[in-house]
Amino acid sequence: CLSLPAGHLADKYSRKHIIMIAQFFSAIASAALAIVSWKHLVIPAWPILQHGNNLLRGIAGIFERHQSTFHFDDFSVPLIYLLLFVSGTARTFAWAARSSFFPTLVPRDAFANAVTWNSSVFQIGSVVGPAISGFIVAHVSFSCVYIIDAICSFLFFLLVLPIPRAPAREKREEENTWRSLQAGMRFVLSKHVILATITLDLFAVLLGGATALLPMFADQILHVGAVGLGWMRAMPAIGAFGIALLVAYLPPMKRSGATLLWCVTGFGIATILFGLSRVFWFSLAMLFLIGAFDSVSVIIRGTIVQLVTPDEMRGRVSAVNNIFIGTSNEFGALESGLTAALFGPVLSVVGGGIGTILVVLGVAKWWPETLKIGRLDKTLR
Repeated sequence: CLSLPAGHLADKYSRKHIIMIAQFFSAIASAALAIVSWKHLVIPAWPILQHGNNLLRGIAGIFERHQSTFHFDDFSVPLIYLLLFVSGTARTFAWAARSSFFPTLVPRDAFANAVTWNSSVFQIGSVVGPAISGFIVAHVSFSCVYIIDAICSFLFFLLVLPIPRAPAREKREEENTWRSLQAGMRFVLSKHVILATITLDLFAVLLGGATALLPMFADQILHVGAVGLGWMRAMPAIGAFGIALLVAYLPPMKRSGATLLWCVTGFGIATILFGLSRVFWFSLAMLFLIGAFDSVSVIIRGTIVQLVTPDEMRGRVSAVNNIFIGTSNEFGALESGLTAALFGPVLSVVGGGIGTILVVLGVAKWWPETLKIGRLDKTLR
């Protein structure tokens, strides 16, 4: 719910300063979480913490019709929720500022390649980060993980310091926040190329949420246990990282629009084949392709949104895009779970893959200009 205000601020104030402030609060929140989660720390029974526990207990009771499995006797629990809220808020504002600040640091003809490397680094973090964190939690403590996170956040703060501020943006007429947010949404709806890419992202992830059902496939269908599930979770990220390196090495795509549609189609086909597979190695191969196809489409979509959007609106448009991405991820997992409960995991995944392909056909029909996109740095204005 804070994405749109974050985008508004990113267009109104210095994005560099917003990033630095957000990273500072992120570091403080992580350091505080390290202190709160220290097992030898005794939290005093302050009345406000007692009220916080009572509130959380009441909220949990709404969702637990039978005897609650949650316990709110530890006075650190309200503090943990508060610090997680602060951390999430800082991350939201930092993301809106970073995504709109990034295009001002890279030449237009190199932007697609920069997005590729950015995606590669993200994929490395998504695989290596949880693995290292799990090892540290198992052999040291939760507090150590939070301390490392706080140090990394502060180091990022220091790395941002020497980056020069972006050139001054054109002064836009003063308008209230609500009208500013509406302007971002109107721009997205008026640019068919952006609308097409967001639609692909929204429905492809919403319908093709095979990764949400990986535990069911590992346990009930492939019978590979926890180790097999670990490999299944890793394969999409490995595929995404591998193809991102290849895209960075190859020359710019000459038919980016057609490549985008074919990649989302490939994503749907790989999802269908994964749903039908009963062979572990073949399922891993399909998950690799799911990650690879999704990575290329993410690179193209991210480049399109940033290059088509004028600098003075990048924060708000990025915020709108972030809302669609977040919505598709969360509701995609919900949709997969509901359809799996009603029809079984196989029909859920196969149906989602078919739906993804139908979405591609719809986008190609309703927004045919998407197919005409050539080199991203040459054809987008």
